[in-house]
Amino acid sequence: MLILRRLLYALMLLYIGRTALLAIAGRSIDWLKVEKDCRRAIQLDNSSVKAHCTLGLALLQKQELDEGVDELQKALDLGRGANPKGYMIDEIWQELAKAKYLQWEHASSKRSWELQSLKEACETALKEKHFLDDSHPGSFSDEAIISHMKQLEVLSRVFKEAGEADIPGEVPDYLCCKITLDILRDPVITPSGVSYERTVILHHLQKVGKFDPVTREPLDHSQLVPNLAIKEAVQAYLDGHGWAYNTN
Repeated sequence: MLILRRLLYALMLLYIGRTALLAIAGRSIDWLKVEKDCRRAIQLDNSSVKAHCTLGLALLQKQELDEGVDELQKALDLGRGANPKGYMIDEIWQELAKAKYLQWEHASSKRSWELQSLKEACETALKEKHFLDDSHPGSFSDEAIISHMKQLEVLSRVFKEAGEADIPGEVPDYLCCKITLDILRDPVITPSGVSYERTVILHHLQKVGKFDPVTREPLDHSQLVPNLAIKEAVQAYLDGHGWAYNTN
C-alpha cells in the first residue's frame, strides 16, 4: 500500500516524464527517473507541493535521508500555507515523521556506540589509576577500593543520564491532541483553552457536532486559533526526543 500511495503521488505531478509511465507499465518504480522528473517539475513550479513531496519520497528510496526530509518539510510547509485543511497534509506528515524517526534511529545508534566506547575508556582509566594508587607503599587498600567503587558508580550514573534522551517514553499530555492522544502537529486552541489537532477538530465539528469535545461548549471552526506556543513546544520536544516521531 505504501508503494501504491507513492506511485499515486508520482502520477499527480504537474509534470511527469515518459520514464515514470514506463515504470508504471512494468509494475515498478524507477526512483532515479522519478527524481529527475520531480526536479524538472520544481524548476517549472517551485511551489508545487506534489513535486517536492514526490522528490522527497524518491530521495528516501535512495537512502538520502537528509535531503529527503528537507523536501518533505518543504512540501508540508507549502501545503499548510496553501491549504491547511488539504487531504495531502496528513499524508505528507506521516511520511516525514517516518523519515525523521529513521534519522533519529541512525543518530541514536551512533550516540549509543560512542557513549559505550567512552564509558569503557573511562572505566579502564579508573582501573589503571586504582592499580597505580594501590601499588604505592603505605596506601590504604580498603579506602582505595571504596573510593574506586564510588567513582565507578558516579561514572555509570553520568553515562546513564547522558543516554536517557534516547530512551522512548511517554509524550507529555499537554503536547498531545485531546481527541487522538497523538502528539500535536498543527495545533489550534478553542475559546475554552483546549488544544486539538487542526484536522481532527475540524472533522469533529463537521461530522459530530459544533461543540468542544472536552468542555461541550458551542464551537464553530471560525473560533479556532493556531496555538503557536504549543507548536513551538512540540517542535522543541521532537528535536530532543526523536523517538516521538514514531507514529505507530
